[in-house]
Amino acid sequence: MKIVIVGGGKVGEVLCAELSSELNDIILIEKNSIILERLINKFDITGIEGNGASYDIQIEAGVQTADIFIAASEMDEVNIIAAILAKKIGAEYTIARVRNPEYSSQLNFVRETLGISLMINPELSAARDIARILKYPSALSVESFAGNKVNLIEIEVTENSPLNSLSLKDFRSRFGTVLVCIIHRDEEIIIPSGSTFLKVGDRIHVTGTYQDLAAFFKIVCRGDKQVKSTLIVGGGRIAYYLLHALSQSRVETKVIDISEERCEFLSHEFPNATIIQADGTDHDILEEQMINEYDSFVSLTGVDEENLMASIFAKHKGVPKVITKMSRIGILKVLKNINLRSFITPKQIVASEIIQFVRARANTQGSNVEALYRIADNQVEALQFRVKRGSRVCDIPLTQLQTKPDLLVAHIIRGQNVIYPTGNDRLQPHDRVIVVTREKSFDDIDEILK
Repeated sequence: MKIVIVGGGKVGEVLCAELSSELNDIILIEKNSIILERLINKFDITGIEGNGASYDIQIEAGVQTADIFIAASEMDEVNIIAAILAKKIGAEYTIARVRNPEYSSQLNFVRETLGISLMINPELSAARDIARILKYPSALSVESFAGNKVNLIEIEVTENSPLNSLSLKDFRSRFGTVLVCIIHRDEEIIIPSGSTFLKVGDRIHVTGTYQDLAAFFKIVCRGDKQVKSTLIVGGGRIAYYLLHALSQSRVETKVIDISEERCEFLSHEFPNATIIQADGTDHDILEEQMINEYDSFVSLTGVDEENLMASIFAKHKGVPKVITKMSRIGILKVLKNINLRSFITPKQIVASEIIQFVRARANTQGSNVEALYRIADNQVEALQFRVKRGSRVCDIPLTQLQTKPDLLVAHIIRGQNVIYPTGNDRLQPHDRVIVVTREKSFDDIDEILK
């Protein structure tokens, strides 16, 4: 597909990296010549120096024949204008990154009125991810897909866990619909089979019905209590959206931010939250605010190193749940044994959402992928297919399907029902099927067969 991207910042760079490897024709529009040249040399793309909201620049980039136009510059207004212009010029699908909270409540109205295919807010998405993680205290991460009908929850197998040394054959008989989809063992990613045994230190992704997951967590995470209080350092956009999300719950919230103006704004917007003006990265301040008495700690400043140090301090003080915002996740590969597990990376979240959209739009060019989800540090894909009549996967028990290695049929969505399949279940025409795999080239459900 021909894809035009406006903006070579954090999100734009991730998009160039991901989409240029998908056999797409990528054209990057960027005002900064140094950034543009660096990305052209780094990835298999072409580029144009200029303003992405300029008619002449868009024509020069060939937007009129683009399959997808993505506006991901640092300015919301530029992105909206660029996406509207691209649609008028002839781009088939348009995407705009919009971050301002003033627009967040109007995204659907603006999108439908202006003809923009997709509007994405990375800070809002990050806040929703954090809220989901806080809902499951033992979770390292929580992914929701299939219209929020399905959760994929990451937890760690500890030495005293009842999961330690348990085979997956016994796992399913013990925990009902709960299914282990992925095992992250050291640097290895495993798509498990019934003969796989769990080990201490494994990070596993599980899924199942809400009721069975609740029962599973009661057994596996004995002693864990629900999050009833959280201390947030950094009062930026993510904190704003997170406070909105938590305002519907009974979670006691406190935000520390160094800006007096920001604190006044948050105090006015969220009268039930406690807002403190101070340097939240100062350990003495955190001690004064009784950090050790909170159930959770979320570090959301704009500096990765500050977030890391504050989170490590919170963990040292015994805070049960610590969530850390990181822009440069590569730092974690250098630091070992920091004992932090839950990280939020907004640029990666928004890039993944855009990539899902791009792959889903490939339907019109011969693909049968309805949706795509990246998990386990982007090493695994969960692909959603619709089973067509006449497909070779139909009416055969899953145990008898000769599928390719490192692949798991995780969910069957039949009408409004979500089925967590056993070996006796069969795929039927019109089913939506979610397949978990390390393969990154499947375009049709029949391609899962050997």
